[in-house]
Amino acid sequence: MSVVVLGTVALDTIKTPFGKRKDILGGSAVHFAMSCRLFTPVNLVAVIGKDFPKKYIDFLREKGIILKSLLKTCGKSFRWEGEYKDDLNCAITLNTELGVVSNFKPQLSEAQKNIKYVFLANVDPDIQRDLLSCLHSPDLVVLDTMNYWIKNKKRSLLNLLNKVDIFLLNLEEAKALTQETNLIKIAKSLQALGPKMILIKKAEHGVFFYSQKFKFSLPAYPTEEVVDPTGAGDTFAGGFLGYLAKVKRLNPTNIKKALIYGTIAASINIEGFGIEKTSQLTMQALNQRVKEFRKILVF
Repeated sequence: MSVVVLGTVALDTIKTPFGKRKDILGGSAVHFAMSCRLFTPVNLVAVIGKDFPKKYIDFLREKGIILKSLLKTCGKSFRWEGEYKDDLNCAITLNTELGVVSNFKPQLSEAQKNIKYVFLANVDPDIQRDLLSCLHSPDLVVLDTMNYWIKNKKRSLLNLLNKVDIFLLNLEEAKALTQETNLIKIAKSLQALGPKMILIKKAEHGVFFYSQKFKFSLPAYPTEEVVDPTGAGDTFAGGFLGYLAKVKRLNPTNIKKALIYGTIAASINIEGFGIEKTSQLTMQALNQRVKEFRKILVF
């Protein structure tokens, strides 16, 4: 079983109280792939420009990421520059260059169109829709978004929500979309828009899962030192969906286990810049921290 992820492959420049990194490999699809690859093969769907460093493409291949649908076109690659100050939960965007992403039309091979597990990472909802229209009867579709699309492409986003199984977003985005403040009311309002399941990221306060059959809240892993939170949400999604694709059965027990794997993957991601930590992560190390986390939990 494999997973297809649609998202960005980016060159990130990041500054935090722990230092600065320039033009490092990043993007939603990359962060997702670094954790998901531990469970199942990852088919990456994205676009890069002619200026994208070959060393990063080679690196992704070395990590086993399937790049058949990584397009290289004329133009500049997607770039993001951000800074974290005292509040490491809040990124200050200094510059965004969409480059070739602005005209991206995802393409899949015939074999990839039959993949059953799909992550639509944070990109324009019209691009997410284009990818979804290429697929033949996927079993599980998870969609992520951000405030920019909620504000500027709300209609496109809403039209997409009844086609996905799990809607993944952070608490502030969920509040912006529903105009609610109570967590349960937020989840019910989001579910009324179409998705069967809602997954709300709450940063250092963990995650909340909601469906009509059951709801579940999980705290964050207590990490001693947060170096760079960039990509933590996508890393979480990679661990979460990767586990579900591996076990191939959606039930409350497996969803809880998937949430734990996603939470632990994200906790490792934030301990280094970009993908420094997750690119070196092994299943053995991930399971070790999962074991430590279970000792903290009540169940």
